[in-house]
Amino acid sequence: MKKILNIMKYAAVSAVVCVTAVSCLEKYPGSAIPVEESMQTFADAEQHLIGIYSSLKSSNLYSGSLTLLPDIQADLTMAVLTNNNPHPDIWEWNIRPTNEEIEGVYGGLYSVIGNCNFYLDKIGEVMAAETDDDNLETLDSYTGEVYAIRALCYSELIKCFCEAYPATDDTGNTPDDEAAKNMLGVVLRTKYFEPEPVRRASLYDSYQQVLNDLTRAEELLDDGDDDPTVNEGDVYDNYYISLAAVYAIRARVALYMRDWRSAVTYSTYVIENPAFSLSGTETNPTTGYTGFDSLWYFDTGNEIIWRIGFTPTSAGGALGTDFLNYTRDYTYLYPDFVPAEWVINLYSTNDIRYLAYFADSSVEGFPTVGYTFEIAVPLLAKYWGNRNFTSSYQLYHVCMPKPLRLAEQYLIRAEAHCRLGDGLAANDLTTLSQSRGAGAVSVGADWLETISNERVKELYMEGFRLNDLKRWHQGFERTPNSYSQTEGNDLEISADDPLFVWPIPQHEIESPGSEIEENASNNR
Repeated sequence: MKKILNIMKYAAVSAVVCVTAVSCLEKYPGSAIPVEESMQTFADAEQHLIGIYSSLKSSNLYSGSLTLLPDIQADLTMAVLTNNNPHPDIWEWNIRPTNEEIEGVYGGLYSVIGNCNFYLDKIGEVMAAETDDDNLETLDSYTGEVYAIRALCYSELIKCFCEAYPATDDTGNTPDDEAAKNMLGVVLRTKYFEPEPVRRASLYDSYQQVLNDLTRAEELLDDGDDDPTVNEGDVYDNYYISLAAVYAIRARVALYMRDWRSAVTYSTYVIENPAFSLSGTETNPTTGYTGFDSLWYFDTGNEIIWRIGFTPTSAGGALGTDFLNYTRDYTYLYPDFVPAEWVINLYSTNDIRYLAYFADSSVEGFPTVGYTFEIAVPLLAKYWGNRNFTSSYQLYHVCMPKPLRLAEQYLIRAEAHCRLGDGLAANDLTTLSQSRGAGAVSVGADWLETISNERVKELYMEGFRLNDLKRWHQGFERTPNSYSQTEGNDLEISADDPLFVWPIPQHEIESPGSEIEENASNNR
Protein backbone atom coordinates (compact mmCIF):
# COMPACT_ATOMS: atom_id res chain seq x y z
CA MET A 1 0.00 0.00 0.00
CA LYS A 2 1.36 3.38 -1.01
CA LYS A 3 1.53 6.08 1.66
CA ILE A 4 2.80 9.60 1.99
CA LEU A 5 5.89 8.71 4.02
CA ASN A 6 7.46 12.12 3.77
CA ILE A 7 5.04 14.96 3.11
CA MET A 8 7.81 17.51 3.13
CA LYS A 9 9.49 16.29 -0.03
CA TYR A 10 6.62 17.73 -2.04
CA ALA A 11 6.02 21.36 -2.86
CA ALA A 12 2.61 22.46 -1.65
CA VAL A 13 0.80 25.74 -1.41
CA SER A 14 -0.25 26.74 2.08
CA ALA A 15 -3.78 27.91 2.64
CA VAL A 16 -4.15 31.66 3.11
CA VAL A 17 -6.82 32.88 5.46
CA CYS A 18 -8.19 36.31 4.62
CA VAL A 19 -10.35 38.30 6.99
CA THR A 20 -12.84 40.41 5.10
CA ALA A 21 -16.56 40.88 4.89
CA VAL A 22 -16.76 37.52 3.09
CA SER A 23 -17.47 34.54 5.30
CA CYS A 24 -14.64 32.17 6.22
CA LEU A 25 -17.00 29.44 5.10
CA GLU A 26 -16.65 30.66 1.51
CA LYS A 27 -12.85 31.04 1.48
CA TYR A 28 -11.88 27.56 0.42
CA PRO A 29 -8.40 26.89 -0.94
CA GLY A 30 -9.82 25.11 -3.97
CA SER A 31 -12.08 27.98 -4.96
CA ALA A 32 -9.60 29.19 -7.57
CA ILE A 33 -9.48 25.83 -9.35
CA PRO A 34 -11.67 25.68 -12.48
CA VAL A 35 -14.05 22.75 -12.29
CA GLU A 36 -12.85 21.34 -15.61
CA GLU A 37 -9.25 21.28 -14.29
CA SER A 38 -9.98 20.09 -10.79
CA MET A 39 -9.08 16.77 -9.17
CA GLN A 40 -9.41 14.09 -11.85
CA THR A 41 -6.61 11.54 -11.47
CA PHE A 42 -4.82 9.52 -8.81
CA ALA A 43 -1.93 11.98 -8.92
CA ASP A 44 -4.33 14.91 -8.56
CA ALA A 45 -5.89 13.32 -5.49
CA GLU A 46 -2.49 12.68 -3.95
CA GLN A 47 -1.40 16.26 -4.55
CA HIS A 48 -4.63 17.57 -3.09
CA LEU A 49 -4.10 15.51 0.05
CA ILE A 50 -0.60 16.97 0.32
CA GLY A 51 -2.19 20.40 0.10
CA ILE A 52 -4.55 19.56 2.95
CA TYR A 53 -1.64 18.55 5.16
CA SER A 54 0.22 21.67 4.12
CA SER A 55 -2.70 23.88 5.12
CA LEU A 56 -2.37 22.52 8.66
CA LYS A 57 1.03 24.27 8.92
CA SER A 58 -0.73 27.62 9.17
CA SER A 59 0.41 29.80 12.07
CA ASN A 60 -3.29 30.28 12.83
CA LEU A 61 -3.45 26.62 13.81
CA TYR A 62 -1.14 24.14 15.54
CA SER A 63 2.08 26.08 14.99
CA GLY A 64 0.58 29.22 16.46
CA SER A 65 -2.74 30.60 17.65
CA LEU A 66 -4.73 27.37 18.11
CA THR A 67 -1.99 26.00 20.36
CA LEU A 68 -0.86 29.12 22.21
CA LEU A 69 -3.90 31.34 22.73
CA PRO A 70 -5.97 28.99 24.96
CA ASP A 71 -3.08 28.59 27.40
CA ILE A 72 -2.09 32.27 27.33
CA GLN A 73 -5.70 33.22 28.02
CA ALA A 74 -5.82 30.88 31.02
CA ASP A 75 -3.52 30.74 34.04
CA LEU A 76 -0.36 29.10 32.72
CA THR A 77 1.70 32.19 31.88
CA MET A 78 2.34 35.78 32.95
CA ALA A 79 2.81 38.64 30.50
CA VAL A 80 6.14 40.39 31.07
CA LEU A 81 6.38 44.06 32.03
CA THR A 82 7.62 45.35 28.65
CA ASN A 83 4.56 46.74 26.83
CA ASN A 84 5.36 44.29 24.03
CA ASN A 85 2.51 41.88 24.76
CA PRO A 86 1.62 40.45 21.33
CA HIS A 87 -1.76 39.16 22.54
CA PRO A 88 -3.08 41.91 24.83
CA ASP A 89 -6.78 41.22 24.34
CA ILE A 90 -6.33 37.48 24.88
CA TRP A 91 -4.25 37.93 28.04
CA GLU A 92 -6.54 40.60 29.50
CA TRP A 93 -9.80 38.76 28.70
CA ASN A 94 -10.90 41.65 26.52
CA ILE A 95 -11.73 39.49 23.52
CA ARG A 96 -14.08 40.98 20.94
CA PRO A 97 -15.77 39.39 17.91
CA THR A 98 -13.39 41.45 15.75
CA ASN A 99 -10.22 39.99 17.28
CA GLU A 100 -8.03 39.03 14.34
CA GLU A 101 -6.35 36.10 16.09
CA ILE A 102 -9.69 34.51 16.91
CA GLU A 103 -10.80 35.16 13.33
CA GLY A 104 -7.61 33.48 12.16
CA VAL A 105 -8.31 30.29 14.11
CA TYR A 106 -11.91 30.18 12.91
CA GLY A 107 -10.99 30.86 9.30
CA GLY A 108 -7.98 28.57 9.35
CA LEU A 109 -10.01 25.57 10.51
CA TYR A 110 -12.78 26.19 8.01
CA SER A 111 -10.20 26.55 5.24
CA VAL A 112 -8.93 23.06 5.99
CA ILE A 113 -12.50 21.76 6.19
CA GLY A 114 -13.28 23.35 2.84
CA ASN A 115 -10.25 21.70 1.30
CA CYS A 116 -11.38 18.35 2.75
CA ASN A 117 -14.88 18.86 1.33
CA PHE A 118 -13.43 19.58 -2.11
CA TYR A 119 -11.50 16.31 -1.98
CA LEU A 120 -14.49 14.31 -0.74
CA ASP A 121 -16.78 15.75 -3.41
CA LYS A 122 -14.35 14.80 -6.18
CA ILE A 123 -12.88 11.50 -5.00
CA GLY A 124 -15.81 9.43 -6.30
CA GLU A 125 -15.10 10.55 -9.89
CA VAL A 126 -11.40 9.82 -9.48
CA MET A 127 -12.06 6.31 -8.21
CA ALA A 128 -14.61 5.61 -10.93
CA ALA A 129 -11.97 6.40 -13.56
CA GLU A 130 -9.15 4.49 -11.84
CA THR A 131 -8.38 0.94 -13.01
CA ASP A 132 -5.35 0.05 -10.92
CA ASP A 133 -6.36 -2.00 -7.86
CA ASP A 134 -3.38 -0.80 -5.79
CA ASN A 135 -4.23 2.81 -6.55
CA LEU A 136 -7.85 2.23 -5.57
CA GLU A 137 -6.74 0.76 -2.25
CA THR A 138 -4.46 3.72 -1.69
CA LEU A 139 -7.23 6.18 -2.52
CA ASP A 140 -9.40 4.52 0.12
CA SER A 141 -6.63 5.15 2.61
CA TYR A 142 -6.19 8.75 1.50
CA THR A 143 -9.91 9.32 1.87
CA GLY A 144 -9.83 7.93 5.39
CA GLU A 145 -7.14 10.46 6.24
CA VAL A 146 -9.28 13.29 4.88
CA TYR A 147 -12.30 12.24 6.95
CA ALA A 148 -10.10 12.14 10.05
CA ILE A 149 -8.66 15.61 9.37
CA ARG A 150 -12.13 17.05 8.88
CA ALA A 151 -13.25 15.47 12.14
CA LEU A 152 -10.24 16.88 13.96
CA CYS A 153 -10.90 20.39 12.63
CA TYR A 154 -14.55 20.29 13.64
CA SER A 155 -13.56 19.03 17.10
CA GLU A 156 -11.22 22.02 17.46
CA LEU A 157 -13.96 24.44 16.40
CA ILE A 158 -16.31 22.90 18.96
CA LYS A 159 -13.61 23.11 21.64
CA CYS A 160 -13.00 26.82 21.01
CA PHE A 161 -16.39 28.20 20.00
CA CYS A 162 -18.91 26.07 21.92
CA GLU A 163 -19.84 25.44 25.52
CA ALA A 164 -18.69 22.28 27.24
CA TYR A 165 -20.78 19.16 26.75
CA PRO A 166 -23.50 19.23 29.45
CA ALA A 167 -23.90 16.81 32.33
CA THR A 168 -27.08 15.66 34.02
CA ASP A 169 -25.91 16.76 37.50
CA ASP A 170 -23.16 18.59 39.34
CA THR A 171 -20.87 15.55 39.45
CA GLY A 172 -20.31 15.89 35.71
CA ASN A 173 -20.19 12.13 35.34
CA THR A 174 -23.20 11.57 33.10
CA PRO A 175 -23.60 13.30 29.72
CA ASP A 176 -26.88 15.07 29.01
CA ASP A 177 -27.48 14.39 25.32
CA GLU A 178 -30.95 15.94 25.39
CA ALA A 179 -29.59 19.22 26.71
CA ALA A 180 -26.83 19.12 24.08
CA LYS A 181 -29.50 18.99 21.38
CA ASN A 182 -30.65 22.44 22.49
CA MET A 183 -27.19 24.01 22.70
CA LEU A 184 -25.31 25.79 19.94
CA GLY A 185 -22.71 23.85 18.01
CA VAL A 186 -20.85 24.90 14.87
CA VAL A 187 -21.77 25.49 11.25
CA LEU A 188 -21.48 22.11 9.54
CA ARG A 189 -20.34 22.16 5.93
CA THR A 190 -19.90 18.76 4.31
CA LYS A 191 -20.16 19.75 0.62
CA TYR A 192 -17.94 21.90 -1.52
CA PHE A 193 -20.05 22.42 -4.62
CA GLU A 194 -23.55 22.35 -3.12
CA PRO A 195 -24.88 25.32 -1.17
CA GLU A 196 -25.73 24.63 2.46
CA PRO A 197 -27.45 26.77 5.11
CA VAL A 198 -25.09 29.03 7.04
CA ARG A 199 -26.45 28.28 10.47
CA ARG A 200 -25.13 26.52 13.53
CA ALA A 201 -26.08 22.93 14.21
CA SER A 202 -26.76 21.81 17.76
CA LEU A 203 -23.85 20.83 19.97
CA TYR A 204 -25.10 17.26 19.87
CA ASP A 205 -25.28 17.16 16.07
CA SER A 206 -21.88 18.83 15.77
CA TYR A 207 -20.28 16.09 17.80
CA GLN A 208 -22.21 13.45 15.86
CA GLN A 209 -20.66 14.82 12.67
CA VAL A 210 -17.23 14.38 14.23
CA LEU A 211 -18.04 10.83 15.29
CA ASN A 212 -19.47 9.97 11.86
CA ASP A 213 -16.32 11.22 10.14
CA LEU A 214 -14.12 9.27 12.54
CA THR A 215 -16.16 6.12 11.95
CA ARG A 216 -15.73 6.51 8.20
CA ALA A 217 -12.01 7.13 8.67
CA GLU A 218 -11.69 4.02 10.79
CA GLU A 219 -13.43 1.90 8.14
CA LEU A 220 -11.16 3.16 5.37
CA LEU A 221 -7.88 2.98 7.29
CA ASP A 222 -8.45 -0.40 8.96
CA ASP A 223 -6.21 -3.08 7.41
CA GLY A 224 -8.72 -5.81 8.27
CA ASP A 225 -6.84 -7.27 11.23
CA ASP A 226 -9.18 -8.19 14.08
CA ASP A 227 -6.78 -6.71 16.64
CA PRO A 228 -7.53 -2.96 16.94
CA THR A 229 -4.15 -2.33 18.57
CA VAL A 230 -2.22 -3.42 15.48
CA ASN A 231 -2.47 -1.84 12.04
CA GLU A 232 0.13 -1.83 9.30
CA GLY A 233 -0.08 1.94 8.84
CA ASP A 234 0.71 2.70 12.49
CA VAL A 235 4.26 3.91 13.00
CA TYR A 236 5.62 6.57 15.31
CA ASP A 237 6.69 9.97 13.95
CA ASN A 238 3.95 9.82 11.32
CA TYR A 239 3.48 12.83 9.06
CA TYR A 240 0.10 11.41 8.02
CA ILE A 241 -3.00 10.21 9.82
CA SER A 242 -3.04 6.50 10.64
CA LEU A 243 -5.69 4.37 12.32
CA ALA A 244 -3.96 4.97 15.66
CA ALA A 245 -4.39 8.71 15.13
CA VAL A 246 -8.10 8.18 14.48
CA TYR A 247 -8.39 6.27 17.76
CA ALA A 248 -6.46 9.00 19.57
CA ILE A 249 -8.81 11.70 18.27
CA ARG A 250 -11.80 9.55 19.16
CA ALA A 251 -10.55 9.07 22.73
CA ARG A 252 -10.13 12.84 23.13
CA VAL A 253 -13.59 13.53 21.71
CA ALA A 254 -15.13 10.88 23.98
CA LEU A 255 -13.54 12.58 26.97
CA TYR A 256 -15.00 15.93 25.91
CA MET A 257 -18.42 14.30 25.44
CA ARG A 258 -18.27 12.66 28.89
CA ASP A 259 -18.42 9.23 27.26
CA TRP A 260 -16.00 7.68 29.72
CA ARG A 261 -16.22 4.08 28.56
CA SER A 262 -15.48 5.02 24.96
CA ALA A 263 -12.61 7.19 26.17
CA VAL A 264 -11.15 4.15 27.94
CA THR A 265 -11.73 1.88 24.95
CA TYR A 266 -10.09 4.07 22.34
CA SER A 267 -7.23 5.30 24.48
CA THR A 268 -6.49 1.67 25.32
CA TYR A 269 -6.27 0.82 21.62
CA VAL A 270 -3.50 3.41 21.32
CA ILE A 271 -1.73 2.66 24.60
CA GLU A 272 -1.53 -1.06 23.82
CA ASN A 273 -0.37 -0.48 20.24
CA PRO A 274 3.21 -1.85 20.00
CA ALA A 275 4.14 0.90 17.53
CA PHE A 276 4.25 3.47 20.35
CA SER A 277 5.92 3.83 23.72
CA LEU A 278 6.45 6.69 26.14
CA SER A 279 9.66 8.63 25.62
CA GLY A 280 11.70 8.19 28.75
CA THR A 281 14.84 9.07 30.67
CA GLU A 282 17.27 6.77 28.86
CA THR A 283 20.11 8.61 27.14
CA ASN A 284 20.87 7.82 23.52
CA PRO A 285 24.64 7.18 23.39
CA THR A 286 24.84 8.61 19.87
CA THR A 287 23.03 11.90 20.47
CA GLY A 288 23.57 12.29 24.20
CA TYR A 289 19.90 13.20 24.65
CA THR A 290 17.14 11.36 26.46
CA GLY A 291 14.14 10.10 24.55
CA PHE A 292 12.02 12.82 26.10
CA ASP A 293 14.52 15.54 25.18
CA SER A 294 14.43 14.37 21.58
CA LEU A 295 10.67 14.99 21.47
CA TRP A 296 11.30 18.71 21.84
CA TYR A 297 14.86 19.15 20.56
CA PHE A 298 14.42 17.18 17.34
CA ASP A 299 10.64 16.62 17.08
CA THR A 300 11.07 12.87 17.06
CA GLY A 301 10.09 10.08 19.42
CA ASN A 302 8.30 6.77 19.86
CA GLU A 303 5.30 8.46 21.46
CA ILE A 304 4.46 10.76 18.55
CA ILE A 305 1.29 9.43 16.97
CA TRP A 306 1.05 12.26 14.45
CA ARG A 307 3.15 15.35 13.83
CA ILE A 308 2.85 18.11 11.24
CA GLY A 309 5.91 17.89 9.03
CA PHE A 310 8.16 20.91 8.65
CA THR A 311 11.42 21.43 6.81
CA PRO A 312 13.65 24.49 7.20
CA THR A 313 12.32 25.80 3.89
CA SER A 314 8.71 24.70 4.38
CA ALA A 315 7.69 25.47 7.92
CA GLY A 316 4.73 27.02 9.68
CA GLY A 317 4.67 29.36 12.65
CA ALA A 318 7.31 29.75 15.34
CA LEU A 319 5.77 28.50 18.59
CA GLY A 320 8.62 29.71 20.78
CA THR A 321 8.77 33.36 19.74
CA ASP A 322 6.45 34.71 22.45
CA PHE A 323 8.52 33.03 25.17
CA LEU A 324 12.05 33.74 23.97
CA ASN A 325 12.42 36.30 21.15
CA TYR A 326 16.08 35.38 20.71
CA THR A 327 15.91 36.53 17.10
CA ARG A 328 15.56 40.17 18.13
CA ASP A 329 19.35 40.48 18.33
CA TYR A 330 20.59 36.84 18.50
CA THR A 331 22.30 37.70 21.79
CA TYR A 332 19.71 38.09 24.53
CA LEU A 333 16.24 36.75 25.24
CA TYR A 334 13.25 39.09 25.33
CA PRO A 335 10.28 36.99 26.45
CA ASP A 336 6.77 38.37 26.17
CA PHE A 337 5.40 35.63 28.43
CA VAL A 338 6.97 33.55 31.20
CA PRO A 339 5.63 30.53 33.09
CA ALA A 340 3.36 31.16 36.06
CA GLU A 341 5.15 30.38 39.31
CA TRP A 342 2.52 27.86 40.42
CA VAL A 343 3.25 25.80 37.29
CA ILE A 344 6.99 25.69 38.01
CA ASN A 345 6.25 24.54 41.56
CA LEU A 346 4.34 21.47 40.32
CA TYR A 347 7.46 19.67 39.09
CA SER A 348 9.57 17.45 41.32
CA THR A 349 13.37 17.61 41.29
CA ASN A 350 13.89 14.56 39.09
CA ASP A 351 11.14 15.29 36.57
CA ILE A 352 12.81 15.42 33.15
CA ARG A 353 9.93 17.51 31.85
CA TYR A 354 11.18 20.42 33.95
CA LEU A 355 14.62 20.30 32.34
CA ALA A 356 13.19 19.92 28.83
CA TYR A 357 10.49 22.56 29.16
CA PHE A 358 12.25 25.30 31.15
CA ALA A 359 15.69 26.91 31.31
CA ASP A 360 17.51 29.96 32.63
CA SER A 361 21.02 31.42 32.59
CA SER A 362 22.25 28.63 34.86
CA VAL A 363 21.87 26.20 31.95
CA GLU A 364 25.06 26.07 29.92
CA GLY A 365 24.66 27.75 26.54
CA PHE A 366 21.27 29.27 27.33
CA PRO A 367 21.29 33.05 26.67
CA THR A 368 20.49 35.56 29.37
CA VAL A 369 17.47 37.86 29.45
CA GLY A 370 18.01 41.28 27.90
CA TYR A 371 15.70 43.22 30.20
CA THR A 372 16.91 45.46 33.01
CA PHE A 373 14.53 43.89 35.53
CA GLU A 374 14.82 40.43 37.02
CA ILE A 375 12.46 37.58 36.14
CA ALA A 376 12.16 35.17 39.04
CA VAL A 377 11.17 32.08 37.06
CA PRO A 378 12.91 30.07 34.34
CA LEU A 379 11.77 30.69 30.78
CA LEU A 380 9.84 28.33 28.56
CA ALA A 381 12.50 26.60 26.46
CA LYS A 382 10.21 23.83 25.21
CA TYR A 383 9.86 25.65 21.90
CA TRP A 384 13.43 26.89 21.52
CA GLY A 385 13.31 25.22 18.13
CA ASN A 386 14.24 22.06 16.29
CA ARG A 387 18.02 21.80 16.72
CA ASN A 388 18.49 20.75 13.10
CA PHE A 389 16.82 24.01 12.07
CA THR A 390 18.74 26.20 14.49
CA SER A 391 22.19 24.73 13.87
CA SER A 392 22.18 24.83 10.08
CA TYR A 393 19.68 27.55 9.21
CA GLN A 394 19.49 29.84 12.26
CA LEU A 395 15.75 29.15 12.20
CA TYR A 396 14.85 29.59 15.86
CA HIS A 397 11.70 28.82 17.81
CA VAL A 398 10.23 26.63 15.03
CA CYS A 399 9.09 23.16 16.11
CA MET A 400 6.97 20.58 14.39
CA PRO A 401 3.58 20.56 16.14
CA LYS A 402 2.70 17.23 17.70
CA PRO A 403 -1.11 17.31 18.03
CA LEU A 404 -1.35 13.65 19.00
CA ARG A 405 1.01 12.12 21.57
CA LEU A 406 0.79 8.89 23.53
CA ALA A 407 1.12 10.76 26.83
CA GLU A 408 -2.24 12.44 26.31
CA GLN A 409 -3.87 9.04 25.92
CA TYR A 410 -2.66 8.00 29.38
CA LEU A 411 -4.12 11.22 30.80
CA ILE A 412 -7.42 10.68 28.98
CA ARG A 413 -7.76 7.13 30.25
CA ALA A 414 -6.83 8.15 33.79
CA GLU A 415 -9.48 10.87 33.89
CA ALA A 416 -12.08 8.51 32.45
CA HIS A 417 -11.19 5.89 35.09
CA CYS A 418 -11.69 8.54 37.78
CA ARG A 419 -15.12 9.36 36.41
CA LEU A 420 -16.00 5.66 36.31
CA GLY A 421 -14.74 5.21 39.87
CA ASP A 422 -13.00 1.95 39.06
CA GLY A 423 -9.77 2.67 40.93
CA LEU A 424 -7.51 2.28 37.89
CA ALA A 425 -6.46 5.88 37.33
CA ALA A 426 -3.36 5.77 39.53
CA ASN A 427 -1.84 3.07 37.32
CA ASP A 428 -1.88 5.28 34.23
CA LEU A 429 -0.76 8.43 36.03
CA THR A 430 2.09 6.56 37.70
CA THR A 431 3.21 4.96 34.43
CA LEU A 432 3.36 8.36 32.78
CA SER A 433 5.00 10.10 35.74
CA GLN A 434 7.67 7.45 36.20
CA SER A 435 8.51 7.52 32.51
CA ARG A 436 9.39 11.18 33.08
CA GLY A 437 11.65 10.42 36.03
CA ALA A 438 9.09 11.49 38.63
CA GLY A 439 7.50 9.38 41.35
CA ALA A 440 4.30 7.41 41.70
CA VAL A 441 0.99 9.28 41.65
CA SER A 442 -1.77 8.49 44.13
CA VAL A 443 -5.40 9.29 43.43
CA GLY A 444 -7.82 10.10 46.23
CA ALA A 445 -10.91 12.15 46.83
CA ASP A 446 -9.24 15.20 45.27
CA TRP A 447 -8.69 13.29 42.04
CA LEU A 448 -9.69 16.19 39.80
CA GLU A 449 -6.93 18.37 41.24
CA THR A 450 -4.50 15.50 40.65
CA ILE A 451 -5.65 15.08 37.05
CA SER A 452 -5.45 18.83 36.51
CA ASN A 453 -1.89 19.05 37.80
CA GLU A 454 -0.71 16.03 35.82
CA ARG A 455 -2.21 17.46 32.62
CA VAL A 456 -0.47 20.79 33.21
CA LYS A 457 2.89 19.14 33.87
CA GLU A 458 2.70 17.05 30.70
CA LEU A 459 0.76 19.22 28.26
CA TYR A 460 2.09 22.65 29.23
CA MET A 461 1.52 25.21 26.43
CA GLU A 462 0.05 22.65 24.04
CA GLY A 463 -3.38 24.29 23.95
CA PHE A 464 -5.49 22.27 26.39
CA ARG A 465 -5.83 24.40 29.53
CA LEU A 466 -8.71 26.75 28.66
CA ASN A 467 -10.93 23.90 27.52
CA ASP A 468 -9.98 21.78 30.53
CA LEU A 469 -11.11 24.54 32.87
CA LYS A 470 -14.28 25.02 30.85
CA ARG A 471 -15.29 21.36 30.85
CA TRP A 472 -14.45 21.04 34.56
CA HIS A 473 -16.39 24.26 35.22
CA GLN A 474 -13.52 25.87 37.08
CA GLY A 475 -12.40 29.48 37.22
CA PHE A 476 -8.94 30.72 38.14
CA GLU A 477 -7.00 33.58 39.68
CA ARG A 478 -3.69 35.06 38.59
CA THR A 479 -1.17 36.14 41.24
CA PRO A 480 0.61 39.46 40.51
CA ASN A 481 4.39 39.72 40.70
CA SER A 482 7.08 42.34 40.13
CA TYR A 483 7.89 41.38 36.54
CA SER A 484 4.41 41.05 34.99
CA GLN A 485 2.41 43.76 33.28
CA THR A 486 -0.24 45.43 35.38
CA GLU A 487 -3.20 44.84 33.08
CA GLY A 488 -4.43 41.30 33.54
CA ASN A 489 -1.95 40.13 36.18
CA ASP A 490 -4.56 39.95 38.96
CA LEU A 491 -7.50 38.60 36.99
CA GLU A 492 -10.09 36.56 38.84
CA ILE A 493 -12.16 34.61 36.36
CA SER A 494 -15.30 32.80 37.44
CA ALA A 495 -16.25 29.41 36.05
CA ASP A 496 -19.28 31.00 34.36
CA ASP A 497 -17.36 33.67 32.46
CA PRO A 498 -18.70 33.70 28.88
CA LEU A 499 -15.20 34.12 27.38
CA PHE A 500 -14.35 30.51 28.09
CA VAL A 501 -16.23 30.25 24.80
CA TRP A 502 -14.69 32.41 22.09
CA PRO A 503 -16.99 34.82 20.23
CA ILE A 504 -18.03 33.97 16.69
CA PRO A 505 -16.14 36.39 14.41
CA GLN A 506 -18.23 39.43 13.60
CA HIS A 507 -17.76 39.14 9.85
CA GLU A 508 -19.33 35.66 10.04
CA ILE A 509 -22.41 37.09 11.71
CA GLU A 510 -22.69 39.91 9.19
CA SER A 511 -21.76 38.09 5.96
CA PRO A 512 -24.48 37.81 3.28
CA GLY A 513 -26.85 34.91 3.88
CA SER A 514 -25.57 34.23 7.37
CA GLU A 515 -28.02 32.81 9.92
CA ILE A 516 -25.30 32.24 12.51
CA GLU A 517 -26.36 32.80 16.11
CA GLU A 518 -23.93 34.59 18.41
CA ASN A 519 -22.29 33.30 21.55
CA ALA A 520 -22.82 35.06 24.85
CA SER A 521 -19.22 36.26 24.53
CA ASN A 522 -20.15 38.19 21.37
CA ASN A 523 -22.03 40.68 23.54
CA ARG A 524 -19.85 40.65 26.63
